[in-house]
Amino acid sequence: MTHKKNTTTLLLNKPYGFLSQFTLEPKSRWRCLAELIPVAGVYAAGRLDADSEGLLLLTSNGRLQQRLTDPRFGHWRRYWAQVEGAVTPHQLEQLAQGVNIQGKATRPARVNLLNEAKVSNLAERDPPIRVRQNIPTSWLELMIREGRNRQVRRMTAAVGLPTLRLIRQQIDLMDGKPPLSIEHLTPGQWREVSSEEAQRLKALVVKPATDQRG
Repeated sequence: MTHKKNTTTLLLNKPYGFLSQFTLEPKSRWRCLAELIPVAGVYAAGRLDADSEGLLLLTSNGRLQQRLTDPRFGHWRRYWAQVEGAVTPHQLEQLAQGVNIQGKATRPARVNLLNEAKVSNLAERDPPIRVRQNIPTSWLELMIREGRNRQVRRMTAAVGLPTLRLIRQQIDLMDGKPPLSIEHLTPGQWREVSSEEAQRLKALVVKPATDQRG
């Protein structure tokens, strides 16, 4: 008699300086997830660049990995980006409507300017960002439905706002319930998904979803 293997799914608040994989790259200065996650058989569903931080979902379920990263289904991902410069309404409008990066326009995004109170409790990045005293910085909240290479950084750069720090806050499962988030996880901390979250993720895999492209 064979037993069906249970799925293991974790939520990690990935710190700066870590690759979204469990093996080191030769001659790379970046660290890897093996230092943080003592759980075998899980892999990232989507990735964050080593110089980005925040929510990373890791799972042993290959179908779930594929479902969450398939651009047809357009799961909203919420990012907080600290950018160099004072943000104008025109720049916000440009980001929301879509900008051209690498010869292709980005899909419409949801963009807001964050106030200082909203980000005041964020843990400091290690190492800290480099700040030029004569140039202000601002915080943006961006929600995007695609995951092109270094997309948020390329988007903000395209409108004249280089990203200094980038944190993924949430992933929306598009089921009408609260998104998965890094709430209560400090950088480097992880947890298993709750039984309720596990059921939602299971439903995501077995239930057809509406193609969200366009």
